[in-house]
Amino acid sequence: MEVKKVDHIGIAVKSLDEALPFYTDTLGLSCVGMETVESERVRVAFLKVGDVKIELLEPLSEHSPIASFIEKRGEGIHHVALGVDDIELRIQELKNNGVRMIHEQPKRGAGGALIAFMHPKSAHGVLYELCEREGGQ
Repeated sequence: MEVKKVDHIGIAVKSLDEALPFYTDTLGLSCVGMETVESERVRVAFLKVGDVKIELLEPLSEHSPIASFIEKRGEGIHHVALGVDDIELRIQELKNNGVRMIHEQPKRGAGGALIAFMHPKSAHGVLYELCEREGGQ
């Protein structure tokens, strides 16, 4: 099974209100949506860059994985999301090849996508997210 595309790049920020003007006003990107993902305790802003999105992630509590990331590493690139067609099959293929998964089963993420993260120790220090969207969008 192959990866279809880079779906999005997740960037951890302390505040969407502070960070968003850089992306919209300075870089000229369009904000195409915002939502809260309660299960991950984050508020998300989506910015369109060609066929790829930038996903700004603001923690909603100190218990959010994004809050932990910012505390340890500061604001910046959090993950790269890879678009796939059959996430359950892809998870199994990765596990069969010795890749450690953070999520053994897909779960709902931002934009209604099914997601699962690979452990960065299995990916040379990079946090990769598998992302399956309805209709392959």
